[in-house]
Amino acid sequence: MASKNASELFLELLEIIAALRGPGGCPWDLKQTHKSLIPFILEEACEVVAAIEDDTPEALAGELGDVLLQVVLHSQIAAEQRDRGDSSGFDITDVLEKINTKLRRRHPHVFGDVAVDGADQVVQNWQTIKMHEASASPEASVLDSVSVGLPQLLTAQKYQERAATVGFDWDTIEDVKDKVREEWQELNELLENGGPEDRIEEEMGDFLFAAVNLSRWLKCNAEEALRKANRKFRIRFQHVESRAGGGKQMAGKSIEELDLIWDDVKNAEKTDPQ
Repeated sequence: MASKNASELFLELLEIIAALRGPGGCPWDLKQTHKSLIPFILEEACEVVAAIEDDTPEALAGELGDVLLQVVLHSQIAAEQRDRGDSSGFDITDVLEKINTKLRRRHPHVFGDVAVDGADQVVQNWQTIKMHEASASPEASVLDSVSVGLPQLLTAQKYQERAATVGFDWDTIEDVKDKVREEWQELNELLENGGPEDRIEEEMGDFLFAAVNLSRWLKCNAEEALRKANRKFRIRFQHVESRAGGGKQMAGKSIEELDLIWDDVKNAEKTDPQ
């Protein structure tokens, strides 16, 4: 158990980051900017997901610490900008104040007098409040509350969810399934007729967008579904590699041989699920 409480440890982290960015600090930390850190905060978020998926609490604690490091580092960079007279600067107190205010505002059923009936209504209210926050005028788009920095599958699903809130949606799941078939047929016609690459890419995008819509109607998170599919493929493929004697040996085997190994791996999952 930690010898210091959360407040003491958090203040210590602030001091460490300030020292890393201060005179005589770390050359790597000193050269970082908000933009240069983009790949790292994305990577750390993905590693949190991996630790959760692998059910490794100790690793999860470490990865969450890495995410917190990114938050504090960005806040320190912004504080230095403010100290140099940059009006866009802020510090960690601004970050904490904003998230505290947002959480209270978006949970009126806890911090106000709004009554809700279950988690689904909480989510609906959250989205409504979020859209009101983003809508400064009646002309504002309901899509404005969707961050442009999200992964594209998640962006597609959120666009569709927002559009549905104003009635722009299919009537039944059969309509959605028909749309998926329609987009697949259009893509397949281009493939069979040797269509231009830009049109194939466009139709592939339309097909993926329709598939995400079907995922939404099935109450699946498309990003999460694909992440799980990727993880499943990685595990299976690595088993195939191992059974084939490694990556280099695998390259010398026929696709028929590899398919047989793949099927064995899948069958083994059914008898010994992980």
